[in-house]
Amino acid sequence: MVHIEGVLQVTDETFAAEVLGSDIPVLVDFTADWCPPCRMIAPVLSQVSGEQQGRLKVVTLDVDTNPETQAAFGVLSMPTLIVFQRGEPVKSLVGARPKHRLMQELDGLF
Repeated sequence: MVHIEGVLQVTDETFAAEVLGSDIPVLVDFTADWCPPCRMIAPVLSQVSGEQQGRLKVVTLDVDTNPETQAAFGVLSMPTLIVFQRGEPVKSLVGARPKHRLMQELDGLF
């Protein structure tokens, strides 16, 4: 599992508590070790996590070791980023992107 500085790693077991039960919006990075674009977006997610602390929670989930959550949300491509608000998915993005584009796509969600 690729460690992303400042980003919590969640599992099938902790997903409900950390994501669905969060008081603030959560950006979930569905990722895999074998995925080059996942490694490309890791520094972007680390920056966003630090800059939006208290407004947006950023977490990562390894799809290879947590298949239940991946299947529950129909995630087929990595990286997939899903924003959850009040326990519901509200936006889904597939693929790596630069920070400015990611922030544009998330504008108004938190």
